[in-house]
Amino acid sequence: FQVDDGGGGGGGYPCASQESPGAVSELEYSAFCSQECIFSKLRENQDLNVYSAKTLLSMCKPGDLVELVSTSQAPHWAVYELNDQVIHLHKGEIRKDSLTEIGQGRHGRIVNSRYRFRPLPANLVVQNATGHLGLNSGEICWTNSESFAAWCRFGKREFKKGGEAHSADQRYFLKVHFGAGTRSGHAHTLVFRSLEDMIWERRRVDASGILKELSLGVNGGKE
Repeated sequence: FQVDDGGGGGGGYPCASQESPGAVSELEYSAFCSQECIFSKLRENQDLNVYSAKTLLSMCKPGDLVELVSTSQAPHWAVYELNDQVIHLHKGEIRKDSLTEIGQGRHGRIVNSRYRFRPLPANLVVQNATGHLGLNSGEICWTNSESFAAWCRFGKREFKKGGEAHSADQRYFLKVHFGAGTRSGHAHTLVFRSLEDMIWERRRVDASGILKELSLGVNGGKE
């Protein structure tokens, strides 16, 4: 079983059997809308360590958002239900699978605090996810696993495809941080008209390590 939001996979991450938390080399981000921070992935203020699927399973509670990561792929997100089961968008279908099974070969972490919106109660998060089980491409209004999982947790229409009403003064700013020290280091800012567009580009950068807007090659933390 491969969970793949694009790209191949490989090294750079702890081996699949490793039980202790592992640090990975990856890009860090912060995002803003109307000067409010709505997304943060910064090592300086949160735990970005990753864990084996077995260890992650012991940490999860119903309604948690789980992110599975590996080199050269966009992260795969899922909603934890109960008893090793997660609900996720995979290959154009909302489905339920074993976290242990889909986590094979990938490490993961809980990402409940990645987005800064007010979360729904855990039972409603799970209800949102289970209520869409079995839907396939023609019926799905999310473009990737992250948008679906985040919608389940926060219930915001902005996570849906075309769900955001555009306005002339609405802007999303995504800061991509390079190197250790994050805020004190180099950051490149991208501007988007919608949350959907911002998520799509950030996931593309996660998979490729390359910012199209930069003329100089950027390694994106890969070694």
